[in-house]
Amino acid sequence: MRKPAKIAALVIALVGAGTAAANATCEGRKTTGTVLGAAGGGVIGGVITHGSPVGVLGGAALGGFGGHRIAGNGCRRVVAHRHLRYYTDRDGHRHYYHTASR
Repeated sequence: MRKPAKIAALVIALVGAGTAAANATCEGRKTTGTVLGAAGGGVIGGVITHGSPVGVLGGAALGGFGGHRIAGNGCRRVVAHRHLRYYTDRDGHRHYYHTASR
């Protein structure tokens, strides 16, 4: 790779590392994984194809996709459902209340 491409790859990697420290949430991890995967994939694609722009862009695309998928492992959404329940008092009236369950 030429020197400007190496400098660009280094800058992207450093920005991605800074992003990793700033975001601790699941979406932040996915974003960080995408950025770092794209940077690494671009560098690897450039090395394999000897600096070809198609190789760099293809590697960045595949690396970004892989980084997003790998970083998203373990992320799950917790959904709480509310159930409407009731009881009947001694006069026959229904009294409704909600219960939460996961």
